[in-house]
Amino acid sequence: MSQLDRYAVIGQPIAHSKSPYIHAAFARATAQKLSYEALEVAPDTLAETLKQLHAEPYLGLNVTLPHKTAVVALCESISERARQAGAVNTLTRTDTGWAGDNTDGAGFIADLTRLGLALEGKTVLLLGAGGAARGLIAPLLAGNPGLLAVSNRNPWKPEELAERFKPLGNIVPRTHLSLKGDEYDLVINATSAGHTGALPRLPGQVLAKGGAAYDLSYGAAHAPFAAWARSQGAVVIADGLGMLVAQAAEAFALWRGVKPQLAPVLASLREPELPGSGDTHRQPPKPIHPNRIGQD
Repeated sequence: MSQLDRYAVIGQPIAHSKSPYIHAAFARATAQKLSYEALEVAPDTLAETLKQLHAEPYLGLNVTLPHKTAVVALCESISERARQAGAVNTLTRTDTGWAGDNTDGAGFIADLTRLGLALEGKTVLLLGAGGAARGLIAPLLAGNPGLLAVSNRNPWKPEELAERFKPLGNIVPRTHLSLKGDEYDLVINATSAGHTGALPRLPGQVLAKGGAAYDLSYGAAHAPFAAWARSQGAVVIADGLGMLVAQAAEAFALWRGVKPQLAPVLASLREPELPGSGDTHRQPPKPIHPNRIGQD
């Protein structure tokens, strides 16, 4: 039997990852023969693990928390959108190392388009100033909103991001408390607060009439923001599953040269139980015996 092309997602924790299921579905839909795993990688072993996976060889890797910023320095080259974001979520193997890219922003904009949410002339509030938020700023500004406000608990990170990205459009720094009296057409939650059942402390009515609310989190972590959005009268409330699938499709296209359809995979993810998801989960550097994708 011929050796399958090998891919994986790396992070910590990683057992919850839906990436193996998504890429398996893409592979079946596009008749690609490959394997894809979820690999538990601790921060202190990241550099050595990348060397090992290059040697095995893996042809591509997705990168998730907490490695998106640390992996930048370990790439032999990065794309312009990864440079702007200051983070990498997709690695492609070269002869001598890894080329880094960031598909988060493209995936996010693709999902906004799917939802019919236009940015042109709108006021947009981005909650959070970490790596997840940073990867969205350039794509958001490319949509020519009337205003993009970046808000965090303290002012330093939003101020740094506003200064960094101001050549690209109308971006201003905010703190959560300073939002009092402001209203926005689109509120995007790029914080991780929902993973602890919490929500950023926001003052009063922040969402404009007829506004939309988008959460990068999904599943149980989406619940607090969804409840807040309903209390604000949001017309559209979206979780991050659509972005997850769309950014994965961008990475798949980089690796395989074919763009898979998103709708069937997104629909299957919203079913109560993922049929045959069977996410593969392991800890390197043990010998690898990946599940096979694209084989009967």
